[in-house]
Amino acid sequence: MKEIKTILAIAFFGIIGTINGQEARINQDKMAYYKERGVEDGRFELEFKAKSKADEKAFWKEQQEYEKNLKKQNRKAYRVYIASKQEIYAEHYHHCDAHCYHDDSFYHHAGYYYYGYEERDYQTSPRSTSVNTQIRVNTPSVRLGVF
Repeated sequence: MKEIKTILAIAFFGIIGTINGQEARINQDKMAYYKERGVEDGRFELEFKAKSKADEKAFWKEQQEYEKNLKKQNRKAYRVYIASKQEIYAEHYHHCDAHCYHDDSFYHHAGYYYYGYEERDYQTSPRSTSVNTQIRVNTPSVRLGVF
């Protein structure tokens, strides 16, 4: 009887381990899908040229809705998706300069994915820093008075 219980326990834990392994593999496949989707969407957004302002507005609204719904449904997938888009935007930021033309709405949306796009006319060269110091010297006060 003990042998049967032992065999059943081993079989049960073996089945559970197999199921968990399959779920982990499915989860990894989903994350890989969302990473690839983020890369594709990021590249598409960088190359996107709308025919009209209405098309452009509709595109960005649809993109925001997709991201909002993904965040509600699966936060891990959302983080993977956004991280891959951030990588694409950062990569573009470092090689894009005056030869790239982007309209104002691009900078508005790109600032969400990479902080460097928050300024309209960005430069890839490091900015000079300056330090402002203030020196204050107190002088003794001298009073002349009449007795």
